[in-house]
Formats: sequence, C-alpha cells, structure tokens
Amino acid sequence: MPEGPELHLASHFVNEECRGLVFSGCVEKSPVSRNPEVPFESSAYHISALARGKELRLTLSPLPGAQPPREPLALVFRFGMTGSFQLAPSDVLPPHAHLRFYTAPSGPRLALCFVDIRRFGHWELGGEWQPGRGPCVLLEYEQFRENVLRNLADKAFDRPICEALLDQRFFNGIGNYLRAEILHRLRIPPFEKARTVLEALQQRRLGDPGPLAPKGGKSRKKKSKGARQGPEDRVEDPPPPNKSPSKTRRARRGLPEQTTAQQPKGPSLQQDPEAPPVPEKGKRRRRPATSGHHRPQKVKADTPSLEPEGTSAS
Repeated sequence: MPEGPELHLASHFVNEECRGLVFSGCVEKSPVSRNPEVPFESSAYHISALARGKELRLTLSPLPGAQPPREPLALVFRFGMTGSFQLAPSDVLPPHAHLRFYTAPSGPRLALCFVDIRRFGHWELGGEWQPGRGPCVLLEYEQFRENVLRNLADKAFDRPICEALLDQRFFNGIGNYLRAEILHRLRIPPFEKARTVLEALQQRRLGDPGPLAPKGGKSRKKKSKGARQGPEDRVEDPPPPNKSPSKTRRARRGLPEQTTAQQPKGPSLQQDPEAPPVPEKGKRRRRPATSGHHRPQKVKADTPSLEPEGTSAS
C-alpha cells in the first residue's frame, strides 16, 4: 500500500515529467470509477503536485490568456492500495487509468493518468487536506515532533507502540510496512507501551540522531578483528591427541596397561630405536615385559674382569 514516501516520490514524478508540458481540454474520468467528475476545461494549463503524508495535491493552473478564463483547481488524491500516476501516449493508455489529463495537440499527445487497479483510491475537489491528519513526517518534521510530544498524555499513547504508529493524527504517512521497519531497525518491542517509548524524546535535543532510539540498545559499531574477543572469550587449543597405544591395542599385544604415572616422560617416539633409553635421575628403570611380538633387546657384552689373566677363583 502506498505510504508517505511513495506519495512523496509520486509528487516528484509529476513535477519532473510535467515540467514544460502544456495540457489542454477536459479532464476525463473512466465510467467505472465511483469518484466525482472533475469539472475543469482550459485551452492551456500546467500541472504541479505536492505530497503531505498519505495525500497528494494536484493543482491545475491555467496559463495567461487561456480560454475560458478560470481559477486554478486543486484535487487531493489518496492512493488506496494500488494508486499511482503514469505518463503515457494518448493512444496507448494504461489499463485502469481512471482519471486522464491530456497535453495540447501541438505535439505528440500524452496523457497523465491516475492508475488504480483495485479502485480503492480516491480524489476530492477543493484541494483541502483531510482534517485530523497531523504534520507530514517528511516535510514538516519539527511540527510533527512537537505534535507528538505535546500530546503524550492522549489516551492514544496508552496503546502498544505498534498500534500508536498507525494513528494519522500523530504519524501522518506511516503505515504497516513503515512501522514494521521502524520498530525492527530500532529494536523496539512492538507491544511496548507507546508513551514509555516516546517519553525519552522530551529529554533529547532536536538535532540528536535516532529520536526513537531503543532503551538499553547496544552500539552497532563494528569492532576490529583483534578486539572482537577478549582474553576470557578466546577458546584454548584442544590438547594434542594421546599417542600411547589404546587399551584395546595393548590388550591384543599382551602388554600391561599404563597409568599416567607409568608413562615414560623422557624419550620421544622420534628417537633412534637402537639407542638405549637413558634412565631419569633418582628413579629405577623398570624393564618392560617381553612378549612374542616384541623385538628382542640387545644385551651388552660382559665387562672384562679386573683379575689378571690365568687366575680364577678357587
């Protein structure tokens, strides 16, 4: 559904596309539309647009010397669900063009059309904004803000903030998708009481960013890669896998299970298997049990006797 920003863009579209164009003749209405006829006819006139909240005012201004002489006429449009403006060739009108303004026949004829597929849109003669609507959020921000703060005691702000944002007396131009975006981006719980959320505005200056800042909101500023984790947040590296044979493997090989106290701490598995292990100081080296699967250890040769040759013990 078109809301404040869409009508604001539609007014820009009309002003840009119709700048320099001269319209003439009558204003045509489709026979299926239930909106009122537009009793306007001029030999030469300009079209301009202005948006305010969910309304758009279209002004038809006759040029000097145009016939018949008449005053400008203003129309106020509300787009409903599918309303929009399109500029198309007069011989190829878009479907559902329910109100049409034609350019003068001096050049290729164009038609500015109000297109509304579902026909929920509406226009009124006179150019008066709908009474009861507050200031425009986009073009009258200071008045909009003052209107909200001055009326915080109103019972409308007893409701949840998701309902209060649809009240056009205070939030003219805000609709379903805008309230959802506002509450999501500011991380405001949708069922928080509206007065509780908006009372913080009374202590804030007009120039501060984020007038609907959430309570207790954390900063979204990105941290550097090194500062993202503190020392307490860093996960320690997992311990290296135990290289000792598993219980099942030791049972198959017929070896006794080793406890933590029995595991050797000296040589690593990368040492030369032929070199004898060096016992630690102050500890007796235990000879490991032998089995049929173990490589037989080399036995050192007997040391020569200190007795002289040729003598023996009697």
